[in-house]
Amino acid sequence: MIRRAVLLVVAFSLWSCSDRSSRLPEYELAGATMGTRFSVKLVAPGESIDKDALQQQLVRTLARIEQRMSTYVADSELSRFNASSSTDWFAVSDELCSIVQSALGISQFTGGAFDITVGPLVNLWGFGPDGIATEPPSDEEISRVRQRVGFEKLDANCSAPAIRKLQPDVYVDLSAYAKGYAVDQLAEVLDQAAFKDYLVEIGGELRMRGHNASAEEWAIAVERPIEYERDVQTIVRLSGGAMATSGDYRNFFEHDGKRYSHTIDSKTGRPVSHSVAAVTVVSDTAAFADAIATALLVLGSEHGFEFAERENIAAYFLSRNDSGIEEHMTRMFSKLMSR
Repeated sequence: MIRRAVLLVVAFSLWSCSDRSSRLPEYELAGATMGTRFSVKLVAPGESIDKDALQQQLVRTLARIEQRMSTYVADSELSRFNASSSTDWFAVSDELCSIVQSALGISQFTGGAFDITVGPLVNLWGFGPDGIATEPPSDEEISRVRQRVGFEKLDANCSAPAIRKLQPDVYVDLSAYAKGYAVDQLAEVLDQAAFKDYLVEIGGELRMRGHNASAEEWAIAVERPIEYERDVQTIVRLSGGAMATSGDYRNFFEHDGKRYSHTIDSKTGRPVSHSVAAVTVVSDTAAFADAIATALLVLGSEHGFEFAERENIAAYFLSRNDSGIEEHMTRMFSKLMSR
């Protein structure tokens, strides 16, 4: 059986049903992007807001990002780089170079648990633009494709700006970074327009500022990691920053009774198979939260938790055991929940 769906962190503002008359005006702008949807909630933006002009600006921002870093757009900057077999410096925009440089930094920071060159393995397992797989690849295929993977085979020189492959068949995949980055860019548009209270969401990656329509902190529901139903595990209340979740329970396929997740460990070339079902990270930016949530999911409950504690990352781990779902949170995440 093949199952494909977008992993979502359910985002919403909480208010008292008995006191709706005191709610501030709230506007929502939304649309399609990156194979999913974007949503922007604005609280009390003022009567002078031009919703159509703002919508167009948000859409243009997202289109620019897709044209630069999507592997699903054949003529994007990143797709053209991936199609090249040259190991010479490849001229790119300042933005793409900066993104690649930042993502390489996170790859190094996590020891490759987050690896922007993992794309060939993602494609091999049927979770990329090459199409859906119906069964696992052979050991020989995995071994062959793993030779193409490794963030140390990529370099960036943003004074040029340019990026280059140190091996001709290197392939860059920014899918575990792009949505978070796009959320940050939409938030920047809103900040520049002087909006004080907003919530931005793309496919479950979030960034917020200020308060919701009830003049309270934004309340974000983290979904319980169960495959065939929707339920809330916990609520996180934030008035600033970003949040992202990576999980194995919405995007996977099953073969001969075994489930294969879309989260690939570049060191083994295989989907993660440990007990951690989902990791939620709260940080200053959605791009960092997005990438680190992926890395912690790859690292698992022991190594991932130790890494998050050591690096003072606010992380929330949900793991499966014989009795159901078990939760663990780092000290930084616990501080958020106890405010």
